[in-house]
Amino acid sequence: MSNRRHFLKQSSTLLGGTALLSAIDHPAFGILKSSFSPANQVNIGAIGINGMGWANVTSALKQPGVNLVALCDVDKNVLDKRMGDLARMNVNAANIKTYTDYRKLLEQKDIDAVIIGTPDHWHALIMIHACEAGKDVYVEKPVGNSIVECRAMVAAQKRYNRVVQVGQWQRSQQHFRDAVDFIGTGQLGNIRTVKVWCYQGWMRPAPVVPDSAPPAGVDYKTWLGPAETRPFNSSRFHFNFRWFWDYAGGLMTDWGVHLLDYGLLGMNAPVPKTVVSLGGKFAYPELAQETPDTLTALYEFDNFNLVWDHAMGIDNGSYGRDHGIAYIGNNATLVLDRGGWEVLEEKNSKTKVSKPLVKPSDNGLDKHWENFVSVVRSRKMADLHCPVEAGAHVATVAQMGNISFRSGQRVVWDKGAGKFTDEKLNKDYLLKEYHNGYKLPVVKA
Repeated sequence: MSNRRHFLKQSSTLLGGTALLSAIDHPAFGILKSSFSPANQVNIGAIGINGMGWANVTSALKQPGVNLVALCDVDKNVLDKRMGDLARMNVNAANIKTYTDYRKLLEQKDIDAVIIGTPDHWHALIMIHACEAGKDVYVEKPVGNSIVECRAMVAAQKRYNRVVQVGQWQRSQQHFRDAVDFIGTGQLGNIRTVKVWCYQGWMRPAPVVPDSAPPAGVDYKTWLGPAETRPFNSSRFHFNFRWFWDYAGGLMTDWGVHLLDYGLLGMNAPVPKTVVSLGGKFAYPELAQETPDTLTALYEFDNFNLVWDHAMGIDNGSYGRDHGIAYIGNNATLVLDRGGWEVLEEKNSKTKVSKPLVKPSDNGLDKHWENFVSVVRSRKMADLHCPVEAGAHVATVAQMGNISFRSGQRVVWDKGAGKFTDEKLNKDYLLKEYHNGYKLPVVKA
C-alpha cells in the first residue's frame, strides 16, 4: 500500500471518529483538557470541512485546551454529516454553531482561530478576511491560487500580526526534519541535482458528464466565489476541483507544495531563475480534467537543478517509491518520503556515509497542530514550523511550473522586479482574474 493511500486510510478512520473517540474518551485526555484555564483555551471555527478541513478538525481536537465552536460549509449535506460525526464521537455539539457564509462565522466573537479547508481559489480571500477580523489561521495548502494571492496573504499576516500556519504538515514530522539536518552536515558532498516526484496510481479524474442543477443543499454560487461563473458540473465539484485551473493547479500544487517544499528547504533555495515544463493529459485524455496528469518541470538555480516529475495512474516512481525527494550528491544520495529516509552511497565514494532507512516515529499532522496551538498561546511567530512566508514561497515555485506548462514556454524570473521578464506572462498569470463582484483586497504590510 502506498504511503499516500496509507495516510488516507488513517484519515478516513479519523473522519469516522474511531481514533478521535478513543482519544477524547481516554481519562488522561480529559485531565489535560481541563488543566487549561479559560484564558488559555483556544476556540476554533472550521471553514470548508469536506476533506482535509475535517482531518484538521479531528487533529485540532486532540490538542489539550482546544474547543470546536463553529463549522461552516456551503454544502449543507456536509454540515449535517459532520454534526452527525461529532455526535458519534461523543463531542457535545449543542454549542457548536453552523454557517454556510464564512463571513458570519468570522463575526463570532469567541472564535480565536479558524481552519480554512476550502478549495484553493477561496484560500486567499478567507485568510485575509480572517486576519482582518482578528482571528489566527490554519490554512490548507497551497496558500494561494496565484502568485499575487500568495503575496497578499503574506502582507495580511504582517499587517494584522496574526498567527498563520500553512497545512504543510511534513514540516512538523521529525524524520523530515532530521533528513534536512543530515543534508546540512555536507556528508552527501556537492549536491548538483534534486529530483522530486509524485506518482499516484489511485488518482483518477471523474468522467465527462453533462452539466446539471446543483445538489439540494449546495450554495453553488458561493462555492464559485471569485471563479468564473459556469453551470454546475459534478465532475468539477468537491474532490475533483483540483483538476481545473479555475479552482486549483492540479497535482503540481496539490502534492507539489508538500514535496517541492522539502526539495527547496534541503537546498535553502530561493525562487528559481528559469523553469520549463512539458506534459499533458496522457493517462486519461477521455476524463474531465484540465490540469496535466503527466508533467515534468526543470527548475534552474545557481548551483543545482531541480526536477519535478508527476504522473497520475502510475505507482512505480523513482527508487521504488510512489513519491519522494532525492538529493543527489557526489558522495551519496539521500532519498526522503513519508515512509522515511535513507542514504545510498556512491559506489566509488571514499566517504562512508550510507545510512539505512529511518522510519517515521510520529504523526505529522498532529505535531503540526501541536505547533500551531502552542504559537497561538505564546505569540512567538518564529516558532511556527510553516509560516505563511514559507507556504507562499513554495506555492510560487509550483505556480511557476504550471505557468511554464500553460504558456508553452520557458519562463524567466526577474528576481529584482519580482516578476517574469515577459510582460505578457505577468499579465496573463501573476493574478487570476476575479469574477462575480469579488476583489482581492489590497493589503499593505
